[in-house]
Amino acid sequence: MPTVADHMTRDLLSIEPDAPLTEAARRMAERGVGAVVVLDGERLSGILTERDLLKAVAGGLREDARVSDWMTRHPETIESGDETDHAASLMIHGGFRHLPVVDGDRAVGILSIRDLMRVALEDRSPRGV
Repeated sequence: MPTVADHMTRDLLSIEPDAPLTEAARRMAERGVGAVVVLDGERLSGILTERDLLKAVAGGLREDARVSDWMTRHPETIESGDETDHAASLMIHGGFRHLPVVDGDRAVGILSIRDLMRVALEDRSPRGV
């Protein structure tokens, strides 16, 4: 059974809670990603997603808005050694498209719904994706 570590993105995009929200959006756009993990030092303190950015804009984005104003605090996480089926279940039941991956309390990656779709397609196709 495939594990989260086999399919997660290890090149983690992160930002600090007190960073400007516009900086987070710029970094996400540059990297073409839908989420950024929020680290306070090395400790995971939240996740900021495209949905959070939409809420901020729809709510009348203030020029001085900070990541901490809009991030999801204490997000659901998954361990890198967990099976991808468990990750899929968490995402489906929680309505998430991204899960921070942790080893203990240290963020080591992120798993997206796209990553899980790739796993599903690899399992079904003899040629892979």
